[in-house]
Amino acid sequence: MTPAINAAKQAKTPFQIHEYMHDPKAESYGEEAAVKLNLPLERVFKTLVVELDGKSLAVAVVPVSGKLDMKACAAALGGKKCEMAAQKDAERSTGYVLGGISPLGQRRRLPTLIDASAQGFITLFVSAGRRGLEIELAPEDLAKLTDAHFADVSR
Repeated sequence: MTPAINAAKQAKTPFQIHEYMHDPKAESYGEEAAVKLNLPLERVFKTLVVELDGKSLAVAVVPVSGKLDMKACAAALGGKKCEMAAQKDAERSTGYVLGGISPLGQRRRLPTLIDASAQGFITLFVSAGRRGLEIELAPEDLAKLTDAHFADVSR
């Protein structure tokens, strides 16, 4: 059980857990999940922790098939500049290790964006809090659980 799974359970949100054997040599955790679970890359989302204007952290949930548009992310968060957070800052803030960072059950709730493309799916997949573990749930449920809003933040 991870904090992400516990958060979904406590909220009585419908979800499914999908587990696969994580390869420590994998270069892209999200792509590995999609391939091993036989899913389209567009339906598996990665959780990225970003630093806004050099001051605060936020979360962007984007499809593994794309890249985070830093300018669009900053604008959607009401800032001017967005860049990837340092690994240690992301791990300390979320309570998860890189490659297993979930948007759910983070140690400290951060402002969260979900790429608008997620709304095109009945369910999507995000990390369930550790490498090799994904949680499948409705995009609207993910937004509700993380207090997120949808924005066009991937390219």
